[in-house]
Amino acid sequence: MYPFPGKPLIPVYTSEHHGLTGGKGSQPFSIVQSEGALVYEEDLLIPHRKSYYLLVFVRQNQGRHWVDMTSYARKNRTLYFTAPHQVLVKEAPTPFWGTYLTFTPEFLALQQHAALRELPLILNPHHGHELRLSEADWAFAEDMLAKLAAEYQRPGEWQHRMLTAYLTVLLTYLSRLYTEQFTGAEPSADQLLLRTFRARIEESFREQHAVGAYAAQLHISAGHLSEVVKAQSGRPAIKHIHERLVLEARRLLFYTPLSLKEIAFDLGFSDASYFNRFFKREVGTTPAEYRSSIRKMYQ
Repeated sequence: MYPFPGKPLIPVYTSEHHGLTGGKGSQPFSIVQSEGALVYEEDLLIPHRKSYYLLVFVRQNQGRHWVDMTSYARKNRTLYFTAPHQVLVKEAPTPFWGTYLTFTPEFLALQQHAALRELPLILNPHHGHELRLSEADWAFAEDMLAKLAAEYQRPGEWQHRMLTAYLTVLLTYLSRLYTEQFTGAEPSADQLLLRTFRARIEESFREQHAVGAYAAQLHISAGHLSEVVKAQSGRPAIKHIHERLVLEARRLLFYTPLSLKEIAFDLGFSDASYFNRFFKREVGTTPAEYRSSIRKMYQ
């Protein structure tokens, strides 16, 4: 049976909380390598979010985990990557061989990391989670991870620059693989605008529900933004905002016992009745009907 939370809110964990900082306390960046350790934290077995970006390079591991409402059977020689806003849960603890790489949004916000923030693997416009690596790709990744791990244990004046340099190479390489696996082409200027629009939605969807508010952030007209987004994605700009609101609503309906009024307030709706009408228009069922049907499905 799929585990449901016993707490009213989805907890948010730091890398320090789950021992992914190498014993160094709360860190903006960390790398931890495992050779068969049985990673077990009881609170990993309930739905939760992480406050950091997590890249898990699986050399060998079995089991299944969930990201939002999708389950993944873990594969060897595979990268699994998640962002802070996603809801995660493991079904059972299993021995793990591989590497955990973490960094926080604050780490990416530093001026010297501006290029990293725009990489496809970080923006993740296709909502990917699993990246299969060839033998050559895995060898490259392991070499870079070894360099990062060695530098991580070598504090000093040049450590941050060296970590940034290695991380830039690794994430750029993985982003090339990401585009090959999910799109097969290099992004155009309009595609980059679409990605930036989606990233801004991720930052502000609770507070901003109108296209014009995002156009103002991007210093362009609402008409131009709508035109580009529709041409690149096939869907109106407002639809992207609504889809993000629906995704978060589904997460809260599935993973938490929050009332419909509490969920509506969390998502920036002025009242529960408006949220109810919005959800039914977008999904085809009321929030209460969705909560009942989705939980029955996974029991």
